[in-house]
Amino acid sequence: MLLFYLWFFPAVWAAYLVYWQIAAAGAKPTQRLESAASRITRAIFFLAAIALLCLPYIPIPWLYRHFPAPALAAFWIGAAITVAGMFFAIWARRHIGSNWSRSVTIKQNHELITSGPYAFVRHPIYTGLLFAFLGTAIATTQVRGLLAFALVFIPLWYKLRLEEKWMRTQFGETYVAYSRRVAALVPFLL
Repeated sequence: MLLFYLWFFPAVWAAYLVYWQIAAAGAKPTQRLESAASRITRAIFFLAAIALLCLPYIPIPWLYRHFPAPALAAFWIGAAITVAGMFFAIWARRHIGSNWSRSVTIKQNHELITSGPYAFVRHPIYTGLLFAFLGTAIATTQVRGLLAFALVFIPLWYKLRLEEKWMRTQFGETYVAYSRRVAALVPFLL
């Protein structure tokens, strides 16, 4: 049983990343792309978050302080939130289809998608990822999990802001009206 607890999150995250790579095929050609510096900075933040969660030991003791006491319930609650977040992101990725890109882009013949998960939040892939990282943080019950969540939230928030700006430019009042009625990340809150 110990092996299950040790390997559950690495296996789930590895499966998610493999799916994500496969699903990237077939996107529309890019018309406008964010800067390389922006993409590299985001990658560094994500790699730092992944390192915090996956490395067996980092010689910084305070990273391993528990925010609640470790408990089996925290593992299972975190696992459920992680998997739910991943499925929400996958649903959004499948729903957006060929308009998807890992970077902030405007695609050729870009369409504004407002149905499916995009009817609940404007950035459901980010919502799903954030919930997946939050679930993993809850399961670890350690400060390193919360720090990893923050390291993912910061670049996604920056990416969201840039994407919003580009969508307003591309779709004008249609996007402004959409953003008034649908929250960015969390329905009715954010």
